Amino acid sequence: MSLRIAVVPGDGIGVEVIREATKALQAVAEAADRKIVLTHFEWGAEHYLKTGETLPEGAVGMLQDGFDAILLGAMGDPRVADNRHAAEILLGLRSRLDLFVNYRPIRLLHERLCPLKERGPADVDFVVLRENTEGLYVMMGGNFKKDTHDEVATEIDLNTRKGVERIIRHAFEFARRSGRSEVVMADKSNVLVHAHDLWQRVFKSVAAEYPGILTRHLYVDNLCLQLVRDPRQFQVIVTSNMFGDIVTDLAAGLQGGLGMAASGNIHPGRLSLFEPVHGSSPDLAGRNLANPMGAILSAALLLEHCGWSEEARRIETAVGWAVDHRRATADIGGTLGTREAGETIAACLR
Repeated sequence: MSLRIAVVPGDGIGVEVIREATKALQAVAEAADRKIVLTHFEWGAEHYLKTGETLPEGAVGMLQDGFDAILLGAMGDPRVADNRHAAEILLGLRSRLDLFVNYRPIRLLHERLCPLKERGPADVDFVVLRENTEGLYVMMGGNFKKDTHDEVATEIDLNTRKGVERIIRHAFEFARRSGRSEVVMADKSNVLVHAHDLWQRVFKSVAAEYPGILTRHLYVDNLCLQLVRDPRQFQVIVTSNMFGDIVTDLAAGLQGGLGMAASGNIHPGRLSLFEPVHGSSPDLAGRNLANPMGAILSAALLLEHCGWSEEARRIETAVGWAVDHRRATADIGGTLGTREAGETIAACLR
């Protein structure tokens, strides 16, 4: 069986780290005598600046009909001041493919990568499930009397019963499927009394259907405090779009930084998109400095989603070996460049 993957390298260091992720995909497939077909799409700032086009007409349907998954690099380029291309490609795909689950596993691979004292891999191993299509990221709002002293700016935090319930239910299903015993829901219902009261009510309603799973509620500011104080207490965290975005960057710091952070934008049973968490870092682009491990681990999540569980585990094991032996980039204590770190992992897989 072959796997068809659409590859969108993106901008800046996205191009470099996705190149190493595709090497890992091809290496693990060859070792297993399986086939992966990669098709590259040069959608990003360069394409937008040349053509004025972000996503071509019909792109979403073409992706849905022709591919099993999407591997995406970072988006963002200072030449596009409003980052329109990034919003329309990344947020556009999340919305138009209805990728309502943002899945971010937080795993520490070596104690030296964690900034907390006396913390090891057993202390940092949890998952954040972020609602991915609603909240403050729907870009509903506007300006009144813009660029005057009387300017008013608004942004709408959109939460639907359907959207909240499906991400919370997914969190409980994930916990049950993965053998985890507790789900924590984080909100700010003491201030956002309408939108996050909905989260409170739905969380209690769905939790009643899963009597074997413990539940806990934390305000999101307390969640941030508790993650730093004792990350071991968490197994599955579910939260809203913006809070999830913030919390997962903090959590990435516990596992060695954004260069180690992988993510999936998922609709269970449908075409889904996988990407490293970090940005395009234009200042690092072309210097062979970026850490490719977040992108390579995102490729492992992609394989897991597509049913290639053994190959996914092999990639995770190879990355763990590279971290243990400091065969990595400088940000996590290694001496290798982006290409060399990626080639080391690919060679390990072969």
